[in-house]
This record gives sequence, C-alpha cells and structure tokens, in this order.
Amino acid sequence: MTRYLRLIRLFTGATLAAQLEYRANFLGAILASLAESGVALLGIAVLFGQPGTTEVGGWSFHQALLVVGLFTLTEGFISVFIQPNMSKIAEAVRTGSMDFTLLKPIDAQFNISTRNLNVLRVTDLLIGAGLTIYAASHLSVTPGGVLAAALLYVCALVIVYCIWLALSTTAFWFVKTQNASELFNGVFGAARFPVTAFPVPVRAFLTFVVPVAFITTVPAQALTGSLSPGLVVASPLVAAALFTLTRLFWLRAVGSYTSASS
Repeated sequence: MTRYLRLIRLFTGATLAAQLEYRANFLGAILASLAESGVALLGIAVLFGQPGTTEVGGWSFHQALLVVGLFTLTEGFISVFIQPNMSKIAEAVRTGSMDFTLLKPIDAQFNISTRNLNVLRVTDLLIGAGLTIYAASHLSVTPGGVLAAALLYVCALVIVYCIWLALSTTAFWFVKTQNASELFNGVFGAARFPVTAFPVPVRAFLTFVVPVAFITTVPAQALTGSLSPGLVVASPLVAAALFTLTRLFWLRAVGSYTSASS
C-alpha cells in the first residue's frame, strides 16, 4: 500500500509540473467550469421559476440545489481524475504503448487509472463542494445523515469510475470508444436533476439500467434523511458488483491483448 501511495504522489507531482507550464489555461478552465455550473443552475431555475412552484418531484429548491452541487462535484471528479486517464487507453492500444504499461511491475489497472490528472479542472470540484455546502446549510441535516451521505457518495464515485473504465476497456477490441463515452455523458447529464422529477419509466431506466440515480439523488436523499433503507443497502452492493465485474472485464481484455510488436 505504501508503494502505491508513493507512486500516486510521484504521478501527481509529474502531472502538476507538466500542466503548470501553461498557467494561462487555468483562466479558460475556470470559465468552462462556471459555464457548466451555470447550465446546471439554469435547469433548476427554469423548474422552480414557474409561478407557485415550491416543489418538483417532492424536492424543494435547496434540496434540488443539493443534487446540482453533487452533480457538479462528480463532474469535477470525472474531469480531474477519470477522463484524463480513461481517454488514453484507446491511444495506448492503438499505438502499442500499452505494451510498456503491462510490462511495468505494478498493477496495470492501477497504473492506467492514476497516471494522469487534469488539475486545470479542479475548479469544478471547488464549485461543486461550495454548492453542496450552501444547499445543505439551508436544510435540516444531522451528523448521521452527513456520514451516510459521505459513504454513499464514495459508492457513487466507484460506480462512475467503473462505468468509465468498462467503456474505455472496450478499446482493446474497438479502438474508437469516444462515441460510447459521449453517450454516457449524455445520460449522466440527467443526474443534475432529482430522479423523482422524471416520469416513472425514465426513473426506472436511470436507476436499474444506467445507475445514475445512485450518483447524485441517493446521497442527497441520505443527507436530507429521506432515503429508504433499501437504497442504503443497494448503493454499496451496486458499487461492489460493478467494481468486481469491471475488474474481471479488465483482466479479460488484458488477456486478449495482442502486443503491437508481435
């Protein structure tokens, strides 16, 4: 474990050194973060901007804002930690540099999952955390609710990581996986709204087919004390099942990989 923590520190230092050479890009990243957050806030502003509207799908304005905050925080997690690594899998398979990754004396999945960061988008994390704290400050929350929400949000991040890794791993057979990632991004956009605001068929799809509900709505419900016991148990089970299946899928992909030099 100590060895892997040391590697993460080295990877982070190398990434920071490389990206800080272009400090002017931080301004562009901040503007992009503000624009994306503005789009998310515009969505709930439209929903609650109707005369006489105080709740949408059983959610008050600040409860819905809590979901937006978690959505923005998750987008930041994807932009900073996941996408910079997952986007390089297809390139590594196509160019043959995956050979060097597999030959290194560390776990290949760990290597491809932690090697790169996009520190330019850390503002997404800050904005998401700010919106979440602001929304929670206007709600009645308990220490138990905060702890439950934190644990379930960790499960949510595991789910997001597994989905991205599974889609990116298909590059071992289909080199271009960008369309699949864009498709997930389109579906993930629904996570900026409480899942109960959608019709029942869409709600079922976002819960049981693409588990978007577990990413933002479930942690928000835990924080507000409105989460059912079934979902408390289901969220970690879904995360554990997806992690196991994704790990097996990755090992299967690596086992079928044909070196570019062979």
